[in-house]
Amino acid sequence: MSLTRSQYDAVMRLYDRRQIEDHRIMEERRRKAYAAIPELASIDAGVADAAVRRLRGLFGLEPKETVDAGSPVQSGSAPSIRSRAQGESGALIQAGASPRLDPEDAEAAASPAAMSPEARKRSLLSQHGFPEDYLDPVWQCPDCRDTGFVGQKQCHCFRQAVVNLFYTQSGLADILQKENFETFSLDWYPEDLISPATGMSSRKSMEHVLSVCRDFATRYDSQQHPYLLLYGESGRGKTFLSHCIARELMNSAHSVMYYSAKELFDRLADLRFRSGDADRQGAADPVSSFDPEYLLTSDLLIIDDLGTELPNDFTKSEFFGMLNGRLSAGKGIIISTNLSPQELSDIYSPRIMSRILENFQLLNLFGRDIRIQKRMADSLGHT
Repeated sequence: MSLTRSQYDAVMRLYDRRQIEDHRIMEERRRKAYAAIPELASIDAGVADAAVRRLRGLFGLEPKETVDAGSPVQSGSAPSIRSRAQGESGALIQAGASPRLDPEDAEAAASPAAMSPEARKRSLLSQHGFPEDYLDPVWQCPDCRDTGFVGQKQCHCFRQAVVNLFYTQSGLADILQKENFETFSLDWYPEDLISPATGMSSRKSMEHVLSVCRDFATRYDSQQHPYLLLYGESGRGKTFLSHCIARELMNSAHSVMYYSAKELFDRLADLRFRSGDADRQGAADPVSSFDPEYLLTSDLLIIDDLGTELPNDFTKSEFFGMLNGRLSAGKGIIISTNLSPQELSDIYSPRIMSRILENFQLLNLFGRDIRIQKRMADSLGHT
């Protein structure tokens, strides 16, 4: 789970908001309970006062208290009901009789004066129609008490908060509900369509591609070369499979950045050439939410439709720097493109292509255009 400082701070601000909300709920409950049962305020005040006096006693500022907070029994009073009962029951046991409190002591033991402050509060709440735990601390996650940590370890809710943040920042939350391994169908890849290059059917070829992509997602952390190049003609499922992998990794708390090649290089150009002008003019930075450093540090970077950007010296330089930086750091990359490896070689420099061909697993998606197939199926369904 790779987090930048800003991402970590964003998650911890979530816990700050949770704790503020917890406090607001507790104060509102306390206000309602005090209004309905004034005695509760007196009990809480007595508990707080006793706690202060005990602390003062620890520091030698006054004698230590020897009774429970809120108890009406003072030092030097008559023996307690419990001690009297224990003495009597001991005598009865020795005589072979069953121990039993006399009616007067049993009634006194159940009286409000004999209850602990906490038991008295719960009794009062119940008597007035409130749940007994109405004034107990409120937490959205009882395991970490809304701190995000159990001891020194991150709580399970912290991990989920990170997953939610990754979904939000990726911009893929909605599409991944529709495009994932559960919804991927091999039915769009026919058995009777044979590739001249491999002699395999479209269906058989895609079974292999799907298996590789599933394995890539499930064994991501143990892979030495987490790099995929998905290529093939438009509408063969490259973007869909990228989404499938992205969802699996984000669900396991991996950070994923997803950009189309055109959007990615446009943003980098904006950051490089326009943000300075915007600052000088006092305007808001249009790319303030774009963190180029995270292109190198996220667990997985997906570049979709490589080759649709306008190739020039700037885009080639940025692409090489990004590619080289992530390869050196062992950070995963998925590239999808409509171009064949040979066509990519015609656009990008030998040093770029050598890194791709040496490190990436190349997967060719062969078949018919799924978008056209779906449109034809829809049109037939409406006739």
